[in-house]
Amino acid sequence: MASRTYAYFPGCTLRSHAHEYERQALAAGQALGIDLVELPEWNCCGATFPLNAENVMDLIAPARVLIAGGKAGGDLVTLCAVCFHVLRRTANFLQTHPFALERLNAFVEEGPYDGQLRPRHLLEVVRDDLGWAEIRQRVTQPQAGVRLAAYYGCMLLRPGPEIGLDDPEQPSVLENLIEAVGAQATSFSHSSECCGSYLAATQPGAVERASLRVVEAARAGGAAAVITACPLCKYNLEQAQREQPEESRLPVAYFTQLLTIAFGVDAPESAPWIVGAPA
Repeated sequence: MASRTYAYFPGCTLRSHAHEYERQALAAGQALGIDLVELPEWNCCGATFPLNAENVMDLIAPARVLIAGGKAGGDLVTLCAVCFHVLRRTANFLQTHPFALERLNAFVEEGPYDGQLRPRHLLEVVRDDLGWAEIRQRVTQPQAGVRLAAYYGCMLLRPGPEIGLDDPEQPSVLENLIEAVGAQATSFSHSSECCGSYLAATQPGAVERASLRVVEAARAGGAAAVITACPLCKYNLEQAQREQPEESRLPVAYFTQLLTIAFGVDAPESAPWIVGAPA
């Protein structure tokens, strides 16, 4: 299988609290012939897309990432749903607002930026550049009999016209990935409901309530675990269950862990809900 090379933006969270997400992604990518080449120099994307995007000064941080991606050539791939959200919306805004692009280029020394780069999430690469048939062929540890809840949260899908990853009302990319490794995607009413996001810093009680609703909906659907692509979602869902006995908590895992175990890269012991893990 020919290798595919992509410029890669890790973002801050993967270098601080989500090391396993990056490790799993790189390992799964290697198994699939995906070579993620980290940008030689990068800065934080800003973590939030500004409410008033016409103040181009607020777009300088993500624009610098886009400029670095453009210089690297090819597509720019990221893993964090928040980074993806900020970069995709920034790229879309600058492409559709020439006056803002012109003003931004007057401020950013690293430029100019031509407004043409389209950041991509690794899920898109797996779906669109490889395809689910390729994933099925690579599986050595099929997860038959495992029921999993695909949890998108809000950053990965909305606003739909700007993000364009999947149908924001009826997404399917995570469900298709779950089924490609032989597992079953459960019916899950809260798959794209917000977990509370950054309100964890100011209103932790509200976030706990929102996250527990997601967890309980997944549990009601018979899920053995929740599968996500967002470090913040994973953190909030796990924190919401921290007072529960460990044996009764619903595991939350990145889609990359599902891939590495299904490909035989990681041992099943790393996820007790995986088929083949010891009891």
